[in-house]
Amino acid sequence: MNLLKAASTVSLLTLASRITGLVRDQLIAASFGAGAATDAFNVAFRIPNLLRRLFGEGAFSQAFVPILGATREREGEAATRALIDAVATVLAWALLATCALGIAAAPVVVWLIGAELQAFDDAVLMTRWMFPYIGFIGLVAFSAGILNTWRRFAVPAVTPVLLNLAIIAAAWWGAPWLSTQGVPPIYALAGGVMLGGVLQLAVQWPALRAIGSLPRVGLSPRAFIAAWRFEGVQRVLRQMAPALLGVSVAQLSLLINTRIATHVGVGAVSWLTFADRLMEFPTALLGVALGVVLLPQLSAAQARDDGAAYSGMLDWGLRLVVLLTLPCAVALLVFAQPLVAVLFHYGAFGAQDVVQTTRALMGYGVGLLGIVSVKVLAPAYYARLDVRTPVRIAIVVLVATQLLNLLLVPRLGHAGLALSIGLGACVNALWLLVGLLRRGLFRASAGWPAFLARVLAANLAMGLGLAWLAVNIDWLGLQSRGFVRAGWMAVCLTAAAALYFGVLALVGLRWRQFSRKG
Repeated sequence: MNLLKAASTVSLLTLASRITGLVRDQLIAASFGAGAATDAFNVAFRIPNLLRRLFGEGAFSQAFVPILGATREREGEAATRALIDAVATVLAWALLATCALGIAAAPVVVWLIGAELQAFDDAVLMTRWMFPYIGFIGLVAFSAGILNTWRRFAVPAVTPVLLNLAIIAAAWWGAPWLSTQGVPPIYALAGGVMLGGVLQLAVQWPALRAIGSLPRVGLSPRAFIAAWRFEGVQRVLRQMAPALLGVSVAQLSLLINTRIATHVGVGAVSWLTFADRLMEFPTALLGVALGVVLLPQLSAAQARDDGAAYSGMLDWGLRLVVLLTLPCAVALLVFAQPLVAVLFHYGAFGAQDVVQTTRALMGYGVGLLGIVSVKVLAPAYYARLDVRTPVRIAIVVLVATQLLNLLLVPRLGHAGLALSIGLGACVNALWLLVGLLRRGLFRASAGWPAFLARVLAANLAMGLGLAWLAVNIDWLGLQSRGFVRAGWMAVCLTAAAALYFGVLALVGLRWRQFSRKG
């Protein structure tokens, strides 16, 4: 398998997801602005999303995918099938219990995250409506783990598009209809989330059937007990325990930051959410795509005890991270306001919202390289079934991030929260990298100094060009001429990309250097 081709496929499909997600947030920003109702929805939606990362594609995937890959590599299809059925049974029961508990405890959960919300009751009601989403998305994460292990990357990468389309439809058609019924229109977005969860699971199941891995879920208590006692399930659970702690640390940081943002003032949660949407573009297109492709391959290399392949894949991934993430970070730092203005400055989203979202986006930009690098470096530990090391690092980084909040938030407000996250991610990535180097698991191949010099030269040229364009075009003043402003943005980004890759070509960097078989 060509790793660059596989990563590119995942990245392109993820791009479709992020574009539809951006359209989703543009529609929400224009329709509802950054007011109390939008803050309430963002907090309510953050709760099932948090649990999704905690139990679904976070700790669960980190534990399940390496064990599934090793079982398939060493024990064959029959043992793999038994593992899939047992894990599916335990997961289904756990998700059902989690949804029931979450619906009952919604007021407490919302209070813990956003006690200062003006629209607190709305947040509680939307949380109850959306909590079953964790059940659907947990099973989606389980299906994606199987498909990625079988190197079927396309379906898991494209399914998030369905969630975005469902929310877009809810905002476009559902919200106006609810308004005519005397119901707060923001509630339509909660219905869109639930519809999106159903659609995502619906497209995964046929893909599993096509590879002969559709799980058989035991619905009786006896089946649950038998699945719970299955050795493979116990291995996943033992591996999940430290992974759960590690993901919990990251999500605890998010919860604390959300609560702090509700104290900063009305709109702060939404400004951070819109900035996060833009930051997710490079994070998902490169970091998530590389992590998805590398984890099964690193796990297989570890199972074969092939240290050279393991190190070589890491070297390849890190070079791609540096090559493609640095220009994105530069753009977020010097071209943030034009990006926010073109994408969100419509309807109820005013000039002040643009300014505040820009400040948050620049904070994320400082740490973008670290945020993306963690997506590549952490799977190197998970592939070795070593979750404890990333967990210990994450705990220290959580403490450091909150200390930074104490220093930065009083001075920078909500932008200090974004900057703290970015700086903490840089510390996390550096620590993970040093650990791999010290253990001899990663040996950098020749040519890194020359490679870095070429990339930095190209970034300098591109950054200067974008900085000039940011101050010499009246991006806010062009609000009423949306197509003209969007046209200028297309010209600027195209010119920036051409300048960046043109300089790289002039200094001798070639794409064929990144073609690699896995």
